[in-house]
Amino acid sequence: MTDTAHVSTADVARSLFIERFGAEPVGTWSAPGRVNLIGEHTDYNDGFVLPFAIQHRTHVALAPREDGRIRVASTFDDAAVELALDELDGLFPGRRDEVPEWARYPLGVAWALLAASGANPADATGVDLAFASSVPIGAGLSSSAAIEGATAVALAETWGLSLDRVALAQAGRRAENEAVGAPTGIMDQMAALLGRADAAIFLDCRSLETQVVDLGFAQAGLEVVVIDTGVKHSHATGGYGERRAACERGAAALGVPALRDVTVDDLERLAGLVDDVTFRRVRHVVTENERVIETVRTLSEQGPTAIGELLVASHASMRDDFEISVPELDTAVEAALSAGAVGARMTGGGFGGAAIALVARDRVEQVRDAAIAAFSASGFTAPTVFTVVPSAGAGRD
Repeated sequence: MTDTAHVSTADVARSLFIERFGAEPVGTWSAPGRVNLIGEHTDYNDGFVLPFAIQHRTHVALAPREDGRIRVASTFDDAAVELALDELDGLFPGRRDEVPEWARYPLGVAWALLAASGANPADATGVDLAFASSVPIGAGLSSSAAIEGATAVALAETWGLSLDRVALAQAGRRAENEAVGAPTGIMDQMAALLGRADAAIFLDCRSLETQVVDLGFAQAGLEVVVIDTGVKHSHATGGYGERRAACERGAAALGVPALRDVTVDDLERLAGLVDDVTFRRVRHVVTENERVIETVRTLSEQGPTAIGELLVASHASMRDDFEISVPELDTAVEAALSAGAVGARMTGGGFGGAAIALVARDRVEQVRDAAIAAFSASGFTAPTVFTVVPSAGAGRD
């Protein structure tokens, strides 16, 4: 998408605000979706990830109100949701089912920000919020963190909160974990809030230390192609939670706080302590952490054309050891590689969503055509294929 598309999504949010609330907003804020270049299911194991923000964004139009209430509207739903700010504490997490799932994201961020800042909800300015997004939903590009990031920067500015970007990301994660009920790590929120143009964020999910890593894709003539399978996934459902529980079992068996503390050399000992499924889940996380570190090193020393094998190995590990791929994702990866992609892998939490391929600019159309043809031959619904550009993080438009 171009910058014009960003403006139009902001305009959609502004128009929705006027339509639902009968007034002009004071401004719009936005946050991006993200692609994870490598490092899947490592984040909640205190490991390493390498995401980058993309040009597709969620925009929120906002205006303060005088009565201490929060009202949220979205293009996802014809009805707005409204309640008093001091009711949020009673709503989350125990009564979250009383509001629609989409509304739990912004309301959860408001709740988490008030708690993190120590502000008294009764003293906070009421707000109206209206959301519109160009981030594909359910594609594994973190439309949820884009909503959280946009809400966090808008409310932090409106309420005058002295919270840094990491604290805003932590509020987003708390909203997702407790208000929505999805047991995710903090990678997506950090990417949405800290993203930089033409760069990825190397994140240590234990210390939350970050390093901006130049990707060099443009200079190398490379594009990131997203192949959205159209297979919907939801982190709030069982498969994700089961994988997380297996990781916790593996860490407990080895007597360590998290799988971050396990090396490849420890795997032989683990094999005698846990069942085969748990062993393979752990092996994915341990080897994936190593692949993230190796990708950062390779980008620095050899450039982006040299990371293809690491991407392919990551996909194989997710397919065989973590078992979160689906036939459509495998087909997308195989088609991209057969059409000459430098590397390809599924991205995101799995069980659907999208694959990414790193592709020379002059081969993008071949990869697109190969993916569509392979899906057709397999009897799958045609994928949506588009390119993404490493982009800036959340802010006021």
